[in-house]
Amino acid sequence: MKNLKALSKEELKSLAPSIFNHTVDAKLTEKYVHIPTNTIVEDMEALGWVPYEVKTVRSRTKNAATKKHLIQFFNPEIVINNEAGEADMYPALLLINSHDGSTAVRFEMGVFRMVCENGLVIKSQDFGGFKMRHMGYSFEDLRNYISELVNTLPIVVENLNKFSQFEMTPEEQYNFAIKAVEARFGEEKQLPAEEINNLLAAERKEDEGNSVWVVLNRVQEKLTNGGFGYLNARGKVRKSRAVKNFTQDLSMNQKLWELAEEFIAA
Repeated sequence: MKNLKALSKEELKSLAPSIFNHTVDAKLTEKYVHIPTNTIVEDMEALGWVPYEVKTVRSRTKNAATKKHLIQFFNPEIVINNEAGEADMYPALLLINSHDGSTAVRFEMGVFRMVCENGLVIKSQDFGGFKMRHMGYSFEDLRNYISELVNTLPIVVENLNKFSQFEMTPEEQYNFAIKAVEARFGEEKQLPAEEINNLLAAERKEDEGNSVWVVLNRVQEKLTNGGFGYLNARGKVRKSRAVKNFTQDLSMNQKLWELAEEFIAA
């Protein structure tokens, strides 16, 4: 089981130099007020949230110093325990920013599951992320927004408990997997029945069972890691790749969370 480790400034700078960039894209006007990501990182650390993972958008054309990036934070003092009282998950806060004017400062909430070293992005009407404009950013605003998200954690835990308590029939699991595949690929790619069953198969003891929670995690992990076969438009089997683009990963995980909520609400 992985223990989350905070990334140092040197590690962040090595993994994503754009975080420490204090210049902006040349196409932007003087009205654009820039918030360097490292300023937000320092403010997050002051609030008890430390970075543990960073990703950048892969692009051959955009300036590496200004391109979109994502940083994931956890708070060592905020842990979700399992039924045995052991640390099982960390609530995570995801920061998305860029220095080219293409996006506002954006936060999303997620959960990091220690047993599989994977994260799920929470998407719900009851709670969610927030955006901050580059113009007018302040530490006080950030603290208030983060406080509001943290206050929704009891609802997160309540939903996780519902996911764990709701048992799915084999037919429901199969339908869930089909819809999950659509969340990643859309409707243009189909999986043979054998591959659908492989997505649903448990690879470790902790993922055994029929609850929405374990089915969600089994399918999400395999869709993220790739390596399974799918049918292309010509009906030929091709092997899927791992999801590397964090924008695609974010979108897919949000859709999977919403899909899980649909099943417990049905």
